[in-house]
Amino acid sequence: MAICCFLVTDAPPFSQSRPRVGSAAGHRYLLPIAVAYRAHRLLLEKVNDVVVGPLIAIVGSDGSGKSTVGEALVAWMAQSRPAALCHLGKQSGNLGRAIGRLPVVGSGVERSIDRKVGQVNGRQRPASPLASLVIYSFALRRLARFRRMLALRRKGVAILADRFPQTAVPAGLDGPGFARVRADRGLARWLAGLERRQFSWMTGFRPDLVLRLNVDVATAVARKPDHKPEALANKIAEIHRLSFNGARIVDLDANRPLEEVLAAAKAAVATMLPPG
Repeated sequence: MAICCFLVTDAPPFSQSRPRVGSAAGHRYLLPIAVAYRAHRLLLEKVNDVVVGPLIAIVGSDGSGKSTVGEALVAWMAQSRPAALCHLGKQSGNLGRAIGRLPVVGSGVERSIDRKVGQVNGRQRPASPLASLVIYSFALRRLARFRRMLALRRKGVAILADRFPQTAVPAGLDGPGFARVRADRGLARWLAGLERRQFSWMTGFRPDLVLRLNVDVATAVARKPDHKPEALANKIAEIHRLSFNGARIVDLDANRPLEEVLAAAKAAVATMLPPG
């Protein structure tokens, strides 16, 4: 996971090819900017295009059972060949909910975060330099996970990807983080451009198969009571707008019992796995 270190430095401003983040106040961000740009260049270096293992993505809203189905499915796949479950999401929501469960201060911090996220997502004001660096740190984290997934695939490992990056609904499920904020100036604009390049590169790898877990709102809320119902409803609607670069998509009714969902998933995956 790439980490931006928020340190103060008196280094001179970047050249015209770098973002101009202001005078004295902006200089404190020069070091994390340099770290972010270097990580971006390293992670986007050309990889070997030879792929061996199949790439299967499992997608769906929170509460659709991705993790449960994915863990059972990869264990079944591993009985016949090397297989790995790779999480390709940023998991920022999980971090916020974990903070909310902290004793005494957790709920207050979570409410404060929700208010700030709501202001930014509502495009009421541009993302601050600090917020931009946090958003971009999650982008680098996702990119690093994607590269590790490709490295396993080149070794012949069958990949089951929990989530998959997409750009069809930019501000939607597993889309670019900067699509949710106002990023039209300074550091936010520059980092958003780097993130767009990363997503363009990642989405160029089309899954061999996409398992789409469809669930209704009531079932999702029952499974994820700590999630906001309106947010779950939006994700459920968005998932049907994603085509994943023309990949083959198999729809599974995730409202059904786990045994039935797994049986349908195994039948679809079996067509993609050559004898191990």
